[in-house]
Amino acid sequence: MEDNLSYDKFKVCFLKLENGNIGYQERLEILSRIGFVITGEPQMHNPKVMLGVTKVNEKWIFGEYERNDFAWHIHDKKPYSYSNSLSLKVARALVNIAIKNNLDCKLIDPCCGVGTVVIEAISMGIDVVGYELNKNIAENAQRNLEFFGYRNVITNGDMNQIEEKYDVAIIDLPYGLFTPTTIEEQTALIKSARRMSNRLVIVTFEDMDEYIINSGFNIIDKTYVLKGKFKRYINICE
Repeated sequence: MEDNLSYDKFKVCFLKLENGNIGYQERLEILSRIGFVITGEPQMHNPKVMLGVTKVNEKWIFGEYERNDFAWHIHDKKPYSYSNSLSLKVARALVNIAIKNNLDCKLIDPCCGVGTVVIEAISMGIDVVGYELNKNIAENAQRNLEFFGYRNVITNGDMNQIEEKYDVAIIDLPYGLFTPTTIEEQTALIKSARRMSNRLVIVTFEDMDEYIINSGFNIIDKTYVLKGKFKRYINICE
């Protein structure tokens, strides 16, 4: 850390993580060391600047700490939703994973459903568009955006016909709940994603590693989330 940091009326706090194992004494020591390096007067109550420090994967991270006001939770009140839609938190996490801190990237959700991912991306200032094959669902997505005062970036169309190139795509792969879907159609969607995007974050209801790899992607990381009794696989691909 640089030794020429200057803040007036600052406070340094340690951010505890769920899986963190930093003991109390070590936390006090790191806070003290940081405090002595900073030029300026600290202020424990009502500071003008909050500074945060934490440890992730054996790496210390330090910077200005801005509390999340969770204003985006209002998106839970969108007028149109479906039981199989991604949760708000998962959708927002997927956007963060997809853009990799690059707020200037072009993002597409080519199977956008009622626009859950698109809404989160727009609220974060991301250049995003959504496509939805089902006309009724596409119209509901457009109504959801209008409800929150967001511009309409939803197109009722087939992602296999998209010609424009994007930095990253997020796909919650259709599995036939509203429109019959075959494995061949799902594979075609993945191949279309390879053609239109440099990077893909894809959510599936079953392990589809073989189909993803055969479509030309490398899976660089993966995890899963649970919703009720269903497991949804998340693959990050390049």
